[in-house]
Amino acid sequence: MKRILFSGYAPVHVLCFMPVYEHLRKDPQIEVFFSGGFWRVRDDPTLEIDGFYDPFPVDPGHVMPVEQSREEDFDVFVCAHLSDRLFPRSARRKVQIYHGVSFKNLSVREKALKYDLLCLPGRYHAELYRSEGLVRPDGPTCLVSGFPKTDPLRSTDLDRDAILSRMGLDPGRRTILFAPTGEKNNALETMGREVVEAIAGSGSWNLLIKPHDHPKNAIDWFGELAPYESGAVRLVRDLDVVPYLYAADLLLTDASSVAVEYTLLDRPIVFLDVPKLFKRVRKRAPALDLETYGRKIGVVVEKPGDLVAALTNAFADPQRQGDIRRDMARHVFHGPGGAAARVAGIIRYAADLAPRLPHDVEIVEAQTKSASAA
Repeated sequence: MKRILFSGYAPVHVLCFMPVYEHLRKDPQIEVFFSGGFWRVRDDPTLEIDGFYDPFPVDPGHVMPVEQSREEDFDVFVCAHLSDRLFPRSARRKVQIYHGVSFKNLSVREKALKYDLLCLPGRYHAELYRSEGLVRPDGPTCLVSGFPKTDPLRSTDLDRDAILSRMGLDPGRRTILFAPTGEKNNALETMGREVVEAIAGSGSWNLLIKPHDHPKNAIDWFGELAPYESGAVRLVRDLDVVPYLYAADLLLTDASSVAVEYTLLDRPIVFLDVPKLFKRVRKRAPALDLETYGRKIGVVVEKPGDLVAALTNAFADPQRQGDIRRDMARHVFHGPGGAAARVAGIIRYAADLAPRLPHDVEIVEAQTKSASAA
């Protein structure tokens, strides 16, 4: 029996590995465990496991605190974050599956090289890892595998009208999803109330608001925005943003990974400008990339007073940035819809339960000196 440990410290980490777990949980050769939890205080190395996995369909008997996992050995350790504070005592192989595809590119750094296999979302990140010198002959095996979290966006299991009706919204109205990043100085912090008031005041659209699940500033946005929740405005309390991306006819965001995920649906995107956020991010994200695609996949709005006009124009011409959105989706996501199965195959390979990697997984080769010189 092979022992596999999944671990995370934010709900999004669990959401990223749950589709993979679904492929592994019925395998009689595998026993799956879960660890991690909420940080009691941000940057405090102590995590609280109680309640962390309650929203997810996992066996409570296989959930263990980090303190216990640090005393146990596993065949494979899998996570969607780069922190090494959650490592078990030992794991024969450590697999990184990532939790975001934002153009901030905070996952493109040396810290990732502590893992044995890196499951990159697609060719874009493979090229970026190579250009940043992170694909090395003596480093981890870099694999182009896809991004499991977004598989449902290419499935037939989601029903837009049912999702909106469940939220108490009229499916016959166009729907905007406002989903900002969790970085400090995000759009919800800098202009959130004005944005909600402008959209609600227009009377033109449904508005879904999805606050980030672990923002850097611990603000109770559900409490702050509760007075606006009526009529065509609803707060999304579910942890998983993917169904609401599917239900939305337009995405309103700032610098969140959801903007890149939304390109898989090829629908209009409007960005709220957050210059202070980008100034902060540049200091710790050397691979920040606003040039290749960045916010070119949508329209940038600098102030709330210009928002309603921008939204109206985006709905009137939804294919204005269609070409670059589709280019980004093809470049960033490898085989969308089948990523969870491929990553599950990689984990089986890592556990010595499969003789080879899945056939549709690509190995990223390190650059040779001659190629680098050229």
